[in-house]
Amino acid sequence: MRILVNHHLLLLLSLLPLAAFSEENTTSSYLIPRPLIFETQQLKNIEDDDNDVNLLHCTSWRFAAETNNLAPWKTIPVECADYVKDYLMDKGYVFDMERVSEEAEVYASSFESNGDGKDVWIFDIDETLLSNLPYYLEHGCGLEVFNHSKFDKWVEKGIAPAIAPSLKLYQMVQDMGYKIILLTGRRENHRVVTVENLRNAGFHNWDKLILRSMDDDHKTATIFKSEKRDEMMDEGYRIRGNSGDQWSDLLGYAMSERSFKLPNPMYYIP
Repeated sequence: MRILVNHHLLLLLSLLPLAAFSEENTTSSYLIPRPLIFETQQLKNIEDDDNDVNLLHCTSWRFAAETNNLAPWKTIPVECADYVKDYLMDKGYVFDMERVSEEAEVYASSFESNGDGKDVWIFDIDETLLSNLPYYLEHGCGLEVFNHSKFDKWVEKGIAPAIAPSLKLYQMVQDMGYKIILLTGRRENHRVVTVENLRNAGFHNWDKLILRSMDDDHKTATIFKSEKRDEMMDEGYRIRGNSGDQWSDLLGYAMSERSFKLPNPMYYIP
């Protein structure tokens, strides 16, 4: 009997701390210190290296730019000029482009066409199908404020190379039966040179090429492209996918079922 009482007493004593804790922590069952603040003191105590800090700063800036958290911005930070150039000229840019195109391929292949010709894939042109990197390497890779006159002279040369992962995606969705519509901010007066450039770079047999008319000049890219997508939907098209390097290629209204944002840390178009 004494042994049984002692066992009960021990059990009761062992439960008292748990009961007290439970009473004080009715809102949570986790042993987490308060307040919930992520401490970075250990990082602060690490001796700073100027090169490492600049790398982290510019990587953070590029992340914010690509995720549309900086908008609007006109030029890249001066201290990130070398970082952006190195990124564009190294494997990182290529890998990022390939990743976007590969994910788009997976998504595009998830649909089976019903044969009515109404499944559409939209492509932007600059920094999506064609690369203007040769031009931007001569203009600071985003350090200079965008100059329409200078860029127009580059466009008129008609020598922008294809972005290889995008060409592969373009050919794949075309083979799958999607109608391809090219929707670009280029002006109508550049239609002929744009068509020649696209064909020379390997892009053929698109269904429609939409450029800015004089009436569209005052519109932001977001509004202009939203209006054109809305017209497509009014015509009964299903916009399955949309590929572009600017958020203004993808956002607004009459959006595609799925959008694919390609990397571009050089410039921002509203």
